[in-house]
Amino acid sequence: VQLQASGGGLVQAGGSLRLSCAASGSTFRNYKITWFRQAPGKERDFVATLNWNSGRTSFADSVKGRFTISKDNTKNMAYLQMSSLKPEDTAVYYCAASSRVIASAVTSPAQYAWWGQGTLVTVSS
Repeated sequence: VQLQASGGGLVQAGGSLRLSCAASGSTFRNYKITWFRQAPGKERDFVATLNWNSGRTSFADSVKGRFTISKDNTKNMAYLQMSSLKPEDTAVYYCAASSRVIASAVTSPAQYAWWGQGTLVTVSS
């Protein structure tokens, strides 16, 4: 499966952005779709995950209550809606997919074989 992430940009603190993750070559059925982010000089961190089949979601503590993750079955796309953005949310955001990752390992980037190219989110103070 090939992934394409988009929707990043420059936004002021308190603003919102919606990131999109499109799949080609396969549907997202049976996959977990996960968003990670990587700030300059830092490791790639888990943000949120979606079990495509069940619709269950999970979020990093740092984004709970501000970010949501959703899907569009007909378009085969996943979305990360980010609200109340903070300067510390500034990072390159990546979507990743795996049909094999178990629930206890969804936060580990090493578990994902398929990655989008990343989209930059910059939050100004």
